[in-house]
Amino acid sequence: MKLETELESYLKHSISESTDLQLYEAILSLVKHKAEKLPEVFSDKKLYYISAEFLIGKQLGKNLINLGIYDEVKNILAKNGKDLRKAEEKEEEPSLGNGGLGRLAACFLDSIATLDMKGDGVGLNYHFGLFKQEFKDHKQNEVPDKWLDGKNMLTKTDICFPVELAGKTYTSRMYNMDVIGYKSNKNTLHLFDLDSVDEAIVQNGIAFDKKAIAKNLTLFLYPDDSDDDGRKLRVYQQYFMVSNAAQLILKEQKELKHDLNHLDKYVAIQINDTHPSMVIPELIRLLMQEGITMKRAADIVTDVCAYTNHTILAEALEKWPMSYMLEVVPQLMPIIEGLDYVVDTAFHGKEELSIIDKEGRVHMAKMDMHFTHSINGVAALHTEILKNQELKPFYDIYPDKFNNKTNGITFRRWIMHANPALTKLIDDTIGEAWKTDERELEKLMEHLDDETLLNHMDQIKRENKVHLAEFIKKKQNIVINPDSIYDVQVKRMHEYKRQQMNALWVIWKYIQIKKGNIPARPITVIFGGKAAPAYYQAKAVIHLILCLEELVNNDSEVSPYLNVVMIQNYNIAKAEITIPACDISEQISLASKEASGTGNMKFMLNGAVTLGTNDGANVEIRELVGDDNIYTFGRSSDEVIKLYAENGYHAIDFYQENSEIREVVDFITSKQLLKIGYKKMLSDLQENLMNKDWFMTLLDLESYVEEKEKVLADYENREGWVRMALVNTAKSGFFSSDRTIREYNRDIWHLK
Repeated sequence: MKLETELESYLKHSISESTDLQLYEAILSLVKHKAEKLPEVFSDKKLYYISAEFLIGKQLGKNLINLGIYDEVKNILAKNGKDLRKAEEKEEEPSLGNGGLGRLAACFLDSIATLDMKGDGVGLNYHFGLFKQEFKDHKQNEVPDKWLDGKNMLTKTDICFPVELAGKTYTSRMYNMDVIGYKSNKNTLHLFDLDSVDEAIVQNGIAFDKKAIAKNLTLFLYPDDSDDDGRKLRVYQQYFMVSNAAQLILKEQKELKHDLNHLDKYVAIQINDTHPSMVIPELIRLLMQEGITMKRAADIVTDVCAYTNHTILAEALEKWPMSYMLEVVPQLMPIIEGLDYVVDTAFHGKEELSIIDKEGRVHMAKMDMHFTHSINGVAALHTEILKNQELKPFYDIYPDKFNNKTNGITFRRWIMHANPALTKLIDDTIGEAWKTDERELEKLMEHLDDETLLNHMDQIKRENKVHLAEFIKKKQNIVINPDSIYDVQVKRMHEYKRQQMNALWVIWKYIQIKKGNIPARPITVIFGGKAAPAYYQAKAVIHLILCLEELVNNDSEVSPYLNVVMIQNYNIAKAEITIPACDISEQISLASKEASGTGNMKFMLNGAVTLGTNDGANVEIRELVGDDNIYTFGRSSDEVIKLYAENGYHAIDFYQENSEIREVVDFITSKQLLKIGYKKMLSDLQENLMNKDWFMTLLDLESYVEEKEKVLADYENREGWVRMALVNTAKSGFFSSDRTIREYNRDIWHLK
């Protein structure tokens, strides 16, 4: 059947008479039908990738690309006067993740299927995700993100498992979503839920009864943990996720009649950060129920499980009080205490190695490191910091377990779908082999002096900037100039990512313009990202940015030369519009604090030039493109680590000794900003920067301003700038998630 005829069979009207919503639903049905016919990957060994987040983004466009029919469907609709992109807009974006952790998991699933490896994702079916961000009174407000209201790729199954929580047995429900590989086979994302969850209990934004587990368990990703009930709810969620995962694994292995005593021959489990850590004691517990001794079960689980560390921030290395564990998952505590006994016996009670500390807290990461066979960091610098500083006691006893797997991104979404014009230019220049062999992008280096190519690339960037400007005008009624420099920082809001430093630069530039120092070209500073509901300082930074947006954009002396925009409810769909339009990619975390970053890779792929610290994967970007094609500033990770160790950084010294720093920090509570914003919130932020500044904003501020001015000056050499952009695209092949997954499989999973 011809594709057009097949599509029309799902419509009640002709294509030309159908609404965009009707077209979306018909194309969705078409995709589901074609996915059903795809073979599942066959292999003796299967990976289960367990993650609290899967930030998968809208699925329709990506699936059409991976099925190899995107252009055909686009042309069919165009022939009938319809626009595929408008149909795609009708899809609700799945709210199953927040930041890089979840986006990485999504990229990995795409690559695993594309590379014909057998591997499924396992997570939770959050009804409202993290939250939907709305701006009101220059503040972030949180409301439920009701993504499940529309039709989507999820399929309800009849597979259910009993899960015991706080002595009560709940019955789970599994939902499946096909993960379609690029012109290959398919795997599955399994998302678990409770039929009893009640969305109606959410009132006044995102408030709900945290004790009503049967009704609230899968409502939100990362529920507010500012009180005991919120923290316990996270334990409930994590155990619910891993118990379902473990039961699914054993169910499938029994159906295949595999010997559970040799589970490592058939199963690999990747623990994505510490949220799924309880899969270790849970799987041991279930294997013991199958008649396997605890010692043997622990050995099996160690051989099956691998752990990815995504951070060096202490707050993200989860530690749960034993009192929580005894209340929520009492059935696990004998196992965990047994594992702790094994560790203490083997290492003579060294507290830094103990799973349970003297304060009665269970350390998830420590359990992971003892009872998995692989511990990986996610960028070269990050892994070295883990080995030499943060996790050194474990590296000393398990050196062979540690390895690096630098993160990657899927090119199917982040250029083929997000930037079709640049995709076509690359195809026309070097062919299409790069879509399945990322190393082929290097061939673009042979065209650095191709004036026609450089002009075409510059033209594509201009068109993408126009598209973003139109989108921002439509969605937020803010006018920006597509001929300005787009300086972009979009990522999860956190003090270590230092959005506050960029905001201080905006203040500095605002003051400079008011003094008559006009930039050679207008600059548009674009922010985007959510702050955790209970993270006051991050929300204060958002407040400052939104106050600056109003001040700057409405000042007739400044707005022709400088604009500020914060994209509301930044998500994958908005990223796909923002990233291709970016000129300067802001990657300015405090050196040693960003594990890797993946936004930096997406911007690089799409021809943005990085302004960043020597942190995370920025280090590898710099090695690939060379110092002439990246801008770096700030103290090194070694210097920062030393300052922490010696308590050698005092923000107040920088404030008192540098008049320009003092001027911009004082401006936070200036008459201009206090007229717009809330005095307490702005004063608290200012006080924090002056007297605490844990992530050393003021340490690097002067260096940042100096380097950023250099970037802006160099942009005026248009041919040189576009050549830098081309080098970045050409060298980005290393950051394909296909490469990352090949390395995981070669060194850890051994699937085929």
